[in-house]
Amino acid sequence: MEYEMVREIQNQCPNNQMRDIFFEEVETDDPAQYVRDFLKGRAVSVSAENGINGAVTVYADCDGLIQKFVFTPI
Repeated sequence: MEYEMVREIQNQCPNNQMRDIFFEEVETDDPAQYVRDFLKGRAVSVSAENGINGAVTVYADCDGLIQKFVFTPI
């Protein structure tokens, strides 16, 4: 399946509420596994939530850095 993936990385710097946001088109049958493979080689815990219209939100804790991946079907 083809998705638009939005990757959001929370900024951990004090007094900075901005986030790093990246957009990418990806093909995958399993968004959670895609994130595991994307962050391969690091201490990663992943959880996924199914949304409306086939969207999937995946939360990843990668070495203490929280990242959010939103997969929206194209």
